[in-house]
Amino acid sequence: MYLWIKALHLIAMVTWFAALFYLPRLYVYHAMARDRGEQQAIEHFRVMERKLYRGIMTPSMIAVLVFGGGMLFLTPAWLGQGWLHVKLLLVALLVAYHHVCLIYLKQFAAGRCTRSHVFFRWFNELPVIALLAIVLLAVLKPF
Repeated sequence: MYLWIKALHLIAMVTWFAALFYLPRLYVYHAMARDRGEQQAIEHFRVMERKLYRGIMTPSMIAVLVFGGGMLFLTPAWLGQGWLHVKLLLVALLVAYHHVCLIYLKQFAAGRCTRSHVFFRWFNELPVIALLAIVLLAVLKPF
């Protein structure tokens, strides 16, 4: 049972991260279209952003948390290991990042987002750092 839950957790994680990488990239293009006054492109990005966030990103995050919780339920001894504490902290930060993405989604939808495309290029790098750290912690279990 554990290996099935782990496999589903990994599949959900890949899907969630794909969305975490892509949505801020859409924000880059949305901000650029906004700055150029390309209304048709802006409308297109609004639809893409909403569908990605609600249709893929959020269900994937929920699946990651459910299956991750399932693995912890089956291996409660891991809760005493330091690497898992750091990993769970990074996951909590990713959940916060996920919700910050929603704030920007709503701002773009209302035409109120003033962040630049350069800001979103940097913002887009945060999940990359988290992914590297989480995978290294989960595989190496250094402490």
